[in-house]
Formats: sequence, C-alpha cells, structure tokens
Amino acid sequence: MSAVTRPPVDEAVLDAIDTFCRETLEPLAAEVDAKGLFATCHLPALAGLGIMGLNLPAEYGGAELDAFTLFEAIARIAGACASTASMVTAHFLAADSIRFGGDEAQKARYLTGAASGERLGAFALTEPGAGSNPLDMTTLARREGDGYRLKGVKHFISNAGAADFLVVYAKTDPQAGAKGLSAFVVEPGEGVSVGPAERTMGLKGGHVFEVALDLHVVEASRLGPEGSGFRTALKTLDPGRLDIAACAVGIADAAFARACDWANSRKVGGAPIAEFQGLQWMLADMATDIAAARGLARLASEKRAAGERFSLEASMAKLYATEMVARVADQALQIHGGYGYMSDLPLERYTRDARVLRIFEGSSEVQRNIIARYALADNAPRPVGR
Repeated sequence: MSAVTRPPVDEAVLDAIDTFCRETLEPLAAEVDAKGLFATCHLPALAGLGIMGLNLPAEYGGAELDAFTLFEAIARIAGACASTASMVTAHFLAADSIRFGGDEAQKARYLTGAASGERLGAFALTEPGAGSNPLDMTTLARREGDGYRLKGVKHFISNAGAADFLVVYAKTDPQAGAKGLSAFVVEPGEGVSVGPAERTMGLKGGHVFEVALDLHVVEASRLGPEGSGFRTALKTLDPGRLDIAACAVGIADAAFARACDWANSRKVGGAPIAEFQGLQWMLADMATDIAAARGLARLASEKRAAGERFSLEASMAKLYATEMVARVADQALQIHGGYGYMSDLPLERYTRDARVLRIFEGSSEVQRNIIARYALADNAPRPVGR
C-alpha cells in the first residue's frame, strides 16, 4: 500500500533489491537471528549488487543513488533482514566520514574498496561512557613522532569484528571542546583489539563490538585538519539518521504487510478478522503512521537531494520513524494474537529489531533536543520551508 505520493525513484535498482530480498535475505533472516550469524554472510551478494556503494559517488565506483531511491533501498533491505541493513548502514557511516572529512588520497584509498564491498567499514564514535554526547569521550590522540598515539576504548561498534577499516574519533585537544575532536582512519592490526560480539536483544546478525585502541597512527591517517572531527561527525550523522529512519520504515512496512495478510486469512466465527471494525481501525492507524514517517523522510530527502543542510529534518524523520515502528510492530503482533508471539513468525523479531533504532545515531531524547534547539533559535529554519 502507498498512502503518499512518492517522488521518482530508480525502479530498476529497487526491482533488483526486491528480488535479492525475496530470494536471499528473507529466507535466511530467521536463521541469522536464531543463530546470531553475522550478516557479513551476505556481503559477497550485497557487493555483487553494488549495495555497499549505494551512498557513494560514481567517481569511486559508487551507485550515486538519488536520496529518494537510497531511502527506499535501505527500507526494503531492513524489511527483509534488519540485521543486514544495520551492517550496511554502519558501513555507510564509515565511508561517509571519509567522503566528508578526508582528502583525495584518503578517498581514493578507501572509498573505491568500500563501494565495491571489498573493504568493510566501521564507525567508531561511541564509548562506554560517551554515547549521546561525543564530547564526553576519553579516547585521546596525542602527538607522538610523525603522528599520534591513539589510545582509548570504543563500544557498540557495528562491523568492527570484520572491518577492513575503522573511522575512529578521538580528542586531539581535550581543552578545546568541539574544536578538539579529530577523526582518524585505522586499519586492523597491532594495537587494535576487538572483543567478542555483544549479546543483544535484537539485530542479532548486526554484530556490535568493543574496540580497545593503543597504537601509533601517522598524520596522513587523520581526516581533515586537526579539530575538524566534530564537524565531520555531525555531517555524517545527518544521512545516518535518515538511514535509520529508512530501517524503521522498512520494518514497519514488513510488519504491516504481515498484519494485513493475517487479517484477511484468519477467521473467527467463520468470518475474516479483517471484517472487525476494531481491527480495521488498528490497520488504519498503522497505515497512517507509516505514511507520516515517509512524509517526514521525504522532507529530509528533498533537502538532501538539493544539497541543503537537513539536520532538522533528519532528526524529525529519525525520531518519528523509530517511535512509529515500535507502535506498528506491536500492533501487528497483537493482530496475530498468540501466533505473533511465537518465533515461527517474524513479528516478535520485528519488535526486537526495532527497539534499538530509538537509540542508534542519537537517542530519541537527543533528537528532541536537536529539534527544540532549532525551534527556539532566532530565525530558525522550518521543516516545511515557511
């Protein structure tokens, strides 16, 4: 069902992704979840379809998708296997950090491999004591010889156990606040210790890890000027938040489709439960919720496509979509009754997978803070262009 008019998208790309989701991702999603298989098992197929470079410019071998098609592509992958979408979007964060903060040599070295899927990236910002506020981080990069001594611990880092490169954020000047943060590209090896995959409630195939760092990095590994890391992180998180909104919409789409099918086929007293008004109202609320989330994402995508800043719109889309999917997944499970609670059907997996989306890339509370700052600022930009 499509309750809103969608902008033009690349139907050929989406058709190919739909086929891949239907033939490869969906049949294995339950096994990936049950066994905790790392979603990198799909990496060769994802690479063959060009999915790992959907966000990157053509000059580096990327697909250079328009913002609207990119959103729908991520949504469809998430609807089939949210763990796979988590791996892919974490890779996008690492690649985008280099795209936005790196020089041409760094882009040439890493982005071509990232686009082809030959090199998997990880985005290492969060720490055990610094999640929502990166300025609380304790990882330091102190001058040492021809570079820096990079030392600290990162936590909940997606893809780190299989990453070919990590973008690590650290303080180069602890006294300078936001201007004291820098980003570095680090490759696995001595001085980079990755712990076992964490045990999580959902996204069991989208593995996250703790990473301990104590190594020397050369100055050429730093992305951009010293002190530019905070700006790079913010610029990277805008598309990242829109990607998480896409994951939420994709899971909600899948849950809603299941609920509609069940309502039409499940009978009580000889009649499909779809004929019950109370259930129809539940489906109506779900459809409206999903359409509203897509509408907010479209506002963000329009600004993204125009090359304008879309921080406010990305926060709104991320906030609404990730809270929306919790409602929709729960209602879809309720419509299935006891069957929805069984792991034989994907409803309980949708519910578990959706939960962390309110935490990823800035919690719902952080998004509200961002939106409020815009609302209270003088000459504040408005999400609908007023």
